[in-house]
Amino acid sequence: MHILQSKHTKLNEKEVKELLAKFNIARTQLPKIKIDDPALPENCQVEDIVKIERKEDEQVFTYFRVVI
Repeated sequence: MHILQSKHTKLNEKEVKELLAKFNIARTQLPKIKIDDPALPENCQVEDIVKIERKEDEQVFTYFRVVI
């Protein structure tokens, strides 16, 4: 991982269920990220959900993507 690259973390099934329930959405409604994206962790598969943490100044912004 490069020092400027955002932190990418694969969510486990419990975290996925909590996320989808919190926002009352389906997995297909999340933004997409391609399986061949070099930033993805090695153990990612299609339909996994990835949490992306981006730092800007002192703040950390969290984004979620589904792997396609």
